[in-house]
Amino acid sequence: MSPAPSLTHTVTDAVATVVIDHPARRNAMTDTMWAALPPLLDSLAADPAVRVLVLTGAEDTFCAGADISTLGGDAGAAQELAVAAEEALAAFPKPTVAAVRGFCVGGGCQLAAACDLRFAARGARFGVTPAKLGIVYPASSTRRLASLVGPATAKYLLFSGELIGTERALRTGLVDEVLPEDGLDQRVAEFTRVLVDRSQLTQAAAKEFTAGRGDRDAYWAEQARDSGDTAEGVAAFLERRAPRFTWSVPTT
Repeated sequence: MSPAPSLTHTVTDAVATVVIDHPARRNAMTDTMWAALPPLLDSLAADPAVRVLVLTGAEDTFCAGADISTLGGDAGAAQELAVAAEEALAAFPKPTVAAVRGFCVGGGCQLAAACDLRFAARGARFGVTPAKLGIVYPASSTRRLASLVGPATAKYLLFSGELIGTERALRTGLVDEVLPEDGLDQRVAEFTRVLVDRSQLTQAAAKEFTAGRGDRDAYWAEQARDSGDTAEGVAAFLERRAPRFTWSVPTT
């Protein structure tokens, strides 16, 4: 008997790795998995040992979308669960990276788009497929997709439900880097180590600003002034040493 579908996670060297683990269905998300993601993200966001989050799929697939067999015919309720999970991922206050192999389709593409960055193994396939099911894609998800890839590519994906490869995904901005299959894990590990060493203050403010929030300029100026991280960064540069940043994302 196959293990029950689940979200598993580990924390190693300040990097939390969340694995979508349902390989019998190409890591399709069940309603239980959708519901479990926001509280898991909340706990990892509150953990001061976590500086970066990686989202990936078990074995050779990222996520083939929602497991329709678990939806019980209520597409509206299922969509609400998916949107809540997507929004929780987008709101995660620390850098997030999707490490994609194989299929990244439907709800899987929704989750990948909610991450800050997407690294993909060559041969991965991406698609947004509500038109195949007669589903209205959520407004928030549509806006996020269009912001990421532009209106024309968002319409191509949404209107057709066709899958695209890594070359087109890279060209349109859906992914940030494409790696050989056997090089994805190493590259993600290298890049997350870079993120762990950088200023959390810079990263957290940049996440808010790029998301369009414009009412906290004074807050971030105060944080920069009071944290001492700017002074530390300049001193470290002049002294040719690694900086020792102390600001961290508030846990409440």
